[in-house]
Amino acid sequence: MALTPRLDQRQSQSLVMTPQLQQAIKLLQLSNLELAEFVEQELEQNPMLERDEDENRTTAAEDADGAAPDDAGSDEAAPDALGPDAGDLGDGGPDDGMSMDFGDDGDGGPADGDMDVALDDLYTQDGQTDAVQTAADPGYEPVLPTSAAGGYDDDLPGFDQTLSSDITLRDHLMDQLGMDVSDLVDRMIGAYLIDSLDDTGYLTVDLATVAEALDCAPERVEAVLKRLQQFDPPGIFARDLKECMSLQLADRDRLDPAMAAFIDNLDMVARREFKALAKICGVDAEDVADMLSELKSLNPKPALAFDGEVAQPVVPDVLMRARPSGGWHIELNPDTLPRVLVNNQYYAEINAKKASKTDRQYITEQYQSANWLVKSLHQRATTILKVAKEIVRQQDAFFQKGVQHLRPLVLRDIADIIDMHESTVSRVTANKYIASPRGIFELKYFFTSSISRADGGEAFSAEAVKARIRAMIDGEPPTQVLSDDKIVDILRADGVDIARRTVAKYREAMGIPSSVQRRRQKSVSN
Repeated sequence: MALTPRLDQRQSQSLVMTPQLQQAIKLLQLSNLELAEFVEQELEQNPMLERDEDENRTTAAEDADGAAPDDAGSDEAAPDALGPDAGDLGDGGPDDGMSMDFGDDGDGGPADGDMDVALDDLYTQDGQTDAVQTAADPGYEPVLPTSAAGGYDDDLPGFDQTLSSDITLRDHLMDQLGMDVSDLVDRMIGAYLIDSLDDTGYLTVDLATVAEALDCAPERVEAVLKRLQQFDPPGIFARDLKECMSLQLADRDRLDPAMAAFIDNLDMVARREFKALAKICGVDAEDVADMLSELKSLNPKPALAFDGEVAQPVVPDVLMRARPSGGWHIELNPDTLPRVLVNNQYYAEINAKKASKTDRQYITEQYQSANWLVKSLHQRATTILKVAKEIVRQQDAFFQKGVQHLRPLVLRDIADIIDMHESTVSRVTANKYIASPRGIFELKYFFTSSISRADGGEAFSAEAVKARIRAMIDGEPPTQVLSDDKIVDILRADGVDIARRTVAKYREAMGIPSSVQRRRQKSVSN
């Protein structure tokens, strides 16, 4: 057989990850903060995109009902944005943007609700709760614009802007440094040490490094540090936990030899070896209990009283509330939906003008990119809502009765029902939160492994079993501390087929000490 070159034509199918598809997948797994940052970057780079500044428009449901929906979790009866009988777009039902209702289907369980989506309303909801009043309405009164200062000059600051701000730790320490240290060199060393503190008030730099940087003797730096350690708050400028507690005890005049020995053996305190500590400190069990109580009253992070950052609350992506007629109303949080529009007018004006081929190509690419972004944002919103709705349907018993009724759930269960891939559900539930009447939960919280029943019935959720273990331990009397084996026996008596090592793993994951450690703690407390 002769070897000769030839050309063959074959036809095959393959999945190609285009940049647009990669962007759509990327948007799915972004949190609301990351999404807002991404949209801001696109607004800066793409001239075809513009921010939708019209936040006074209301949805059709608000115009029909006279008010916007209440906040998630409210027990008050409020008109539903999407009524139980308004489901099909072709039937002329009210248009609510991104929301879903599902209620009782006659059998007591949640029935499948219809989804009503309008792209025009998706990025215009502002979450306002007051009815929109027009000049044609009876009793209409025009609202005059007012300034933040309560007068007519918008440039003047408001009253709340004239209030003094909180004193920072650095200002507090610098004030004490100026009053207590007169030598200019010592003040420079003190200022250097103040700037070397971490957020909790500990000194993070070696004194030899400070002496080398300031070209002074290490002994002088040590002397300045001793003076700074007398500043308020007590425990500041410590180099480790032991020194921090010693400084606070010295400030209270409680750093006697017994307490110093107690502080020197913090590892034994953590292990609750109080009998050995009593011998080391030369005191009895009652004195050890008193020293432990005083140790708990100390502040291991003294700087947080000044510069502690306020914990930022989680902004939920999905809002959920009970409907007066039964079931749940689910909607996307309008505050987390980016409001962006494609500037068609600007695109038409550019095309009408004579431009070079390169300019037209650039404008066309940006216009297509802007359209794709808006469609991707819409698809992301509808997908999140669809997944959240099915999660609520599967975990209906949890929202009604509590964590004891949390069902075991995996990504495949949701993916099969909503006809999506597991990876898509995983991306949608990552860093997304839902505000429910029982609190704010990450969507991934509802996906838990299962623990089989001893009688072969419906399996238990791992989170539900953890909650039962915590409840049993919290309710145990001091004289009858439950061991892991005893917990296994109680759970198996209730039908939970669980092993001892699983109980130990759950207990450690919840930060609960062993039965031996709990017995020591309760013996000291009593």
